[in-house]
Amino acid sequence: MRKSLRAAAVGAACVVAGAALYGTGVATAGQSTANSTHEPYNIGVLVKDIDTYYGTTLDANGVYQASATSRYAKDLARLESDARRHIDKAAHSARHRGEKPAVVFDIDDTLLLSLDYEKKTNYTYNSATWASYVAQADRPAVFGTPELVAYAKSKGVEVFYNSGLKESQRADAVTNLKRVGVDVDLDAAHMFLKDAANPPAYLSSCATAAAWNCTTVQYKAGTRRHIESLGYDIVANFGDQYSDLDGGYADKTYKLPNPTYFVS
Repeated sequence: MRKSLRAAAVGAACVVAGAALYGTGVATAGQSTANSTHEPYNIGVLVKDIDTYYGTTLDANGVYQASATSRYAKDLARLESDARRHIDKAAHSARHRGEKPAVVFDIDDTLLLSLDYEKKTNYTYNSATWASYVAQADRPAVFGTPELVAYAKSKGVEVFYNSGLKESQRADAVTNLKRVGVDVDLDAAHMFLKDAANPPAYLSSCATAAAWNCTTVQYKAGTRRHIESLGYDIVANFGDQYSDLDGGYADKTYKLPNPTYFVS
């Protein structure tokens, strides 16, 4: 599920690196820059652009970090400011309608930043190295999103997590989230992870114990549909991939910046 189109990621990233394309509203899948009549964007220049966008530096522990003064951080701050205003209004409206307001967050590169992994693997994906990286449970936070989780909860909004991480990675994810200050609704009733061995009944159209055939959109939208079936109105859905957001079942979507990979 994670990084299913890693090669396409680098090509698509040139659209977003250093560009203010991360607003709010309805997400679209039209992110490809492929054009057979033009030479592709130079990958060496692209990587430099990504480093500039994040303000990437290597810290004393040998970990690549994003800068709090980078364009990346500033884009996040603008998005999060808008999200807070929206949560205020939408939560009030949902309660007025007799519905329970909720927000949904992806985890990877929405709450936990994977820049160090991307840099050290040269923007390639390997399931074994990724699993080892997740197990370390020491990823830094995406700037501002732990605070956004806490803000939503302070306004009486239920918080859910909808991630492509595996069920077997639950403990590591919870440990890492707590480490960066996300300590809200981390129980199994609120954190939905990919369980290919025992898929939930609400995904029966694309997943059984014998075979997991859900696309990212089917999995994530199906999970949001299930959340809303419990009586919640998802007033905002946050993710770094368009596949985190497509498929409906959210009043508003927020696409967080991530020019390092693309998940279809």
